[in-house]
Amino acid sequence: MLRTSLAIIALVAVCCSRGDTATAADIQKIPLLMATPDAPRRSEGDFVVLKDGRILFVYSKFTGGGGDFAESHLAGRTSSDGGKSWTKDDVVVLPNEGKMNTMSVSLNRLADGRIALVYARKNSLYDCRPYIRFSSDEAATWSDPVQIIPESENGYYVVNNDRVVQLKSGRLLVPVAWHDNPVGGKFESRGVVMCYLSDDAGRTWRRGKGSQDGTQPDGTRVTLQEPGVVELNDGRVLMFSRTGSGSQYLCHSADGGETFDVPRPSALISPQSPASIERIPSTGDLLCVWNDRTGMPPPAPKASKRTPLKAAISSDEGATWKNVTMLEADPEGFYCYIAVEFVGDDVLLGYCASDLRTSKNLADTQIMRLPVKLLYPGK
Repeated sequence: MLRTSLAIIALVAVCCSRGDTATAADIQKIPLLMATPDAPRRSEGDFVVLKDGRILFVYSKFTGGGGDFAESHLAGRTSSDGGKSWTKDDVVVLPNEGKMNTMSVSLNRLADGRIALVYARKNSLYDCRPYIRFSSDEAATWSDPVQIIPESENGYYVVNNDRVVQLKSGRLLVPVAWHDNPVGGKFESRGVVMCYLSDDAGRTWRRGKGSQDGTQPDGTRVTLQEPGVVELNDGRVLMFSRTGSGSQYLCHSADGGETFDVPRPSALISPQSPASIERIPSTGDLLCVWNDRTGMPPPAPKASKRTPLKAAISSDEGATWKNVTMLEADPEGFYCYIAVEFVGDDVLLGYCASDLRTSKNLADTQIMRLPVKLLYPGK
């Protein structure tokens, strides 16, 4: 059993675009997972609330270096007080299964009560694909792995952390970006985005009927990477993807993730960095957390710097965004791969948060805890 220990807690103020400032008592930043010599990178995690009230956070613990191809496994910490403090020591949730690593975890409480654990098993520069396991005893043990993408479908498939969703119909969606990387060939950074689907609670999987490669109506092709999905109130599925074209690109599915229309640029101005979009249970609105580069001179929207980190609200299913709130403003910060979990009246964010003056860009992960009401300044 994980032992409870108080994590170091730092209180900070958060400013919103209207100039409102939260007090130090309103928000917590918890520098939970800092790089060490034996774990030079701790990144890409996700949350799940256990039935006894504890919160489990599982993340990618790299022990063989800080790069994407270094050795890593899945490790976990828990909180017994709604995310205010966390256990001090890591517990191995899943050892490394890949020839390179095991990383990038999604946790999802399914409608049947089980917890789903999706992760990437990386064997080579030509073979990376997601697997899924299930727990019926609150993450104490896990089932044998199910391979979501068969060996016959060759390639390098990227699935970010906190990406797997279950639709109201019960269908499970895993959004992926396929990168053509033939053995001995050149890696294709432009992804082909699609979903893999399961209609039998994760026992079997198949590829959706369509995909999008970023080709625009004028024939140009944008770079699509690291997609995510969220179900809209009208039953459609919204997919969002990081690009090198200055904003998050959005597209929609009217058939449960089988096919998507052409991805188009959005008002979410962004560098080539992933966003996270989830629905707020208490209000029904969508929350987006991303690196907003609005107002910065060109070519800043396309820059690789992943700062600042902001939040915004959509009350019209992603058509427009308002209540932009500054979460992290350090110009030398590096903020990305955000996991989102709503706990009571609060939202927890788990994300890479490195100070580039003193550490590498994906080295450290911290937890931010703030009341949902702070996302609605002026109300």
